[in-house]
Amino acid sequence: MNVSILSATKSLFNGTATSVAFPGAKSAFTVLENHAPIISMLTKGTIVIGDDKGEETSIAIAGGFVEIHANEVTACVELT
Repeated sequence: MNVSILSATKSLFNGTATSVAFPGAKSAFTVLENHAPIISMLTKGTIVIGDDKGEETSIAIAGGFVEIHANEVTACVELT
């Protein structure tokens, strides 16, 4: 799936991933390929992006929101 993590001033991540874990406002959740469409608020925590090689990229955030639709994951975040 295609993942874009953006802040107000720059792109933090733009690429493909097999999983993305988010610190959701109600609870943490993980997005996999073909996830149901949602929009969710994010709280302070860490976004963890997993790729097909088993490597992970972590991004610490202060909050934001994410939209998932048709294997497109777009998050607009505030950095800590």
